[in-house]
Amino acid sequence: MRNIIQVVGGLALCAVPAFSQGLLFGQSGHAKHYANSLAPYVVSPQQIVDRMLELADLKANETLYDLGSGDGRIIITAVQRYRAKAVGVEISDSLVDSTNDRIRRAGLQDQARVIHGDFMNVDLSPADVVTIYLATDSNEILRPNLEKYLKNGARVVSHDYAVPGWKPKMVDKDLPEARGHLIYLYVMPPKKK
Repeated sequence: MRNIIQVVGGLALCAVPAFSQGLLFGQSGHAKHYANSLAPYVVSPQQIVDRMLELADLKANETLYDLGSGDGRIIITAVQRYRAKAVGVEISDSLVDSTNDRIRRAGLQDQARVIHGDFMNVDLSPADVVTIYLATDSNEILRPNLEKYLKNGARVVSHDYAVPGWKPKMVDKDLPEARGHLIYLYVMPPKKK
């Protein structure tokens, strides 16, 4: 039985990108920078990004925050297709630098930027839309911050994982181009007094 667990555990580890494995398990020389990471770096396919923004009903001049923005594809798409303002929050130095460089090269620096930091320490009150691709446990850790900062009507769009304790307005599971993926849409209710 122990051998089966070791094999299954080894297979699960292989499914996590090699870059993230070092960060998760302290094998990278830069692991100390990622001590507060709530998720490995896994890229959302562009068709999922497009559908997330469509479900969010993102409007021109609204502000989107992408928590764990990775390569910046969500924030860049939000600016280019929807004329929104977009802020990414990313803990990886190299991803922050490369994404901000892509933003500059595209001439989008007035509408988009990536903050280097831990999204648990970011004021989200300007956000009309927040996008996340975190595990369910991480969403549960993040939920109090979302409830604290987000205004009535703000939308939270989560790729693949629910936010425990919240009832989604919609769960999109019929994505022909991306079978097996789910997108959860939440709308923030008025704050309780």
